[in-house]
Amino acid sequence: MPSYVVSEISPNKIQAILTSAVAPRPIAFASTVDENGVNNLSPFSFFNVFSSNPPIAIFSPARRVRDNTTKHTYENILKHPEVVINVVNYDMVQQTSLASTEYAKGVDEFLKAGFTAIDSDLVKPKRVKESPVQFECKVQQTMPMGENGGAGILIICEILKIHVSETVLTNDKIDQQKIKLVGRLGENWYTKAFGNALFEVTKPLTTLGIGIDNLPNYIKNSNVFTGNDLGMLGNVEKFPTKNEALETIVNKGLQEYLSKHVNNEALEKEFYIHTFAKKYLAMHKVELALSIMVAAYNTN
Repeated sequence: MPSYVVSEISPNKIQAILTSAVAPRPIAFASTVDENGVNNLSPFSFFNVFSSNPPIAIFSPARRVRDNTTKHTYENILKHPEVVINVVNYDMVQQTSLASTEYAKGVDEFLKAGFTAIDSDLVKPKRVKESPVQFECKVQQTMPMGENGGAGILIICEILKIHVSETVLTNDKIDQQKIKLVGRLGENWYTKAFGNALFEVTKPLTTLGIGIDNLPNYIKNSNVFTGNDLGMLGNVEKFPTKNEALETIVNKGLQEYLSKHVNNEALEKEFYIHTFAKKYLAMHKVELALSIMVAAYNTN
């Protein structure tokens, strides 16, 4: 396994590793204005939200690695500490990439990239009409991380107003399938955050999962289940009893399958029963998957 002492490799190498390994990253499509009121628009993938009360977003227009110069976005914010952070989705990703071109100071990237500039309500920078969600922000603080090429500059923003397109809403909530977000990876790569790429992981916030350590050995020592499978099984609040499991199996009409494999040799039984249970785990039917195994391993 290759390992690197950071002080012994180049900033370019460090950046390549970080941007490829810490991914996907959301994209802050930042709109600012210069001292003459000219629009500037540029994407940054060193970005996230860090608080909801107050709502705080932070992005970093890092110093250029090749020549240690700063971005126009940062220079504009020093003169006029306001910014609009526009969310980037799949429908606008190619234009967004075009806006990252390092045009000369004073060039309006709204025009170059073909975006529609619309007035903000509380800040001077324009919003990107094509963006499904737009955050009007005032800059609270700028924090340079260093003075060399590649050093980040944290732009700490308080969100003052949020605009959400009705086209991405379902029941007044942002629909992850409709908003079609994208994430930034290393080099030229991006990823889609919609369609078959989406999957759900139930958060153990209101319930107390029993934990993988409390699963019986015939489950946690399985050669079939992955760590993800065991994580789902360990997240149940209560392990089913034999009677509860048998009742579930009968109700689902699965007793014939179990009776066929329940008396197999240990390894064969594990393969068939665990593979069968794994099919239901893939459909997020965790309780049913557990019932299959409890019934199979507790049937005389």
